[in-house]
Amino acid sequence: MAFLPMIAIFVVFYFLLIRPQQKRAKEQKAMLGALQKGDEVVTAGGIVGKIGKLTDQYAALEVAPNVEITVQRQSVAQLLPKGTIKAL
Repeated sequence: MAFLPMIAIFVVFYFLLIRPQQKRAKEQKAMLGALQKGDEVVTAGGIVGKIGKLTDQYAALEVAPNVEITVQRQSVAQLLPKGTIKAL
């Protein structure tokens, strides 16, 4: 009976912390794998751009007309709907 509260705490931690974090990591990995040329993205640093070139490790983002920067593919935080950049 002394271990029952510890087991209950572990179960609560699993459902409130561990499981959602694993789900988010799985979604992020799937999103990074599905990136394509022309997708509009936001990086972890807050830079908004359109993907111009993709390699296994890097992505070239067009942040302004004729201005491209190279970022690590893992730094892409969010995929935006098409046309978002023009609305900014």
